[in-house]
Amino acid sequence: MYRSGNIKIKGLLFICVLISALLLMSFLITPGHTTVYLAGDSTMANKQPKAFPETGWGMPFSAFFDSTVVVDNRAQNGRSTKTFISEGLWSSIIGSLKEGDYVFIQFGHNDEVPTKKSYINEQGFGDNLARFIRETREKKANPVLLTPAARRKFDTTGTIVGTHEVYSAIVRKLAAEQKVPLIDLDRESQALLQKLGPEGSKKLFNYLTPGESINYPEGRADDTHFSELGALKMAEIVLAGIRSLKLGLTPHIVHSNVKPLYEK
Repeated sequence: MYRSGNIKIKGLLFICVLISALLLMSFLITPGHTTVYLAGDSTMANKQPKAFPETGWGMPFSAFFDSTVVVDNRAQNGRSTKTFISEGLWSSIIGSLKEGDYVFIQFGHNDEVPTKKSYINEQGFGDNLARFIRETREKKANPVLLTPAARRKFDTTGTIVGTHEVYSAIVRKLAAEQKVPLIDLDRESQALLQKLGPEGSKKLFNYLTPGESINYPEGRADDTHFSELGALKMAEIVLAGIRSLKLGLTPHIVHSNVKPLYEK
């Protein structure tokens, strides 16, 4: 009886150890985080405190995902596809990229201006985007193209005027040819600005009266860069695009309590 009981006890111990080992293995083989890399310009970038209340839409964007998704914002002020490559910013993403990750690619603001050092012609812009797509896919990661966010520009009748027509068209065409998910931030943000109108749309941009901000004592009238509210609205457009495209990130979008600290 004692031997039988001893065997039973040993058997139970073995089962307990086995279950513990299986639980441990399950924990160890749980997939890691999915990283969403943001590659782009100042409209997407994280901002230094000295720029506040100017805000890139990538800043609130990260707060809309559960703990399995990490947003790594590599966007920088003033960058184009050309300078993003030449300064090593693109290679830093590729060096970190793993299978299943995402790269959200949004350029055009600085590529399209001939007077800037960041300028690159239409052919070069398309070639650089094609490179980003190819190298992302070589890492078995997921490229997502975005047209550049709209600038605030209205004609005398109060109708929004597109300022990225040529370069946005290149992004759309390439997305169709390469079968890459596209979020048309240009069109969607234009629609939002039109809805708000010439005056109401100012609250989405870095518009400040003299003395309103210690960072801009003389005031500010910026039709390109966003306020906190504007950045949040752009992030919401991108999130709606993710849902519409049914990307793998969709189940990981969670309700966010993010609210702008600055809102006129």
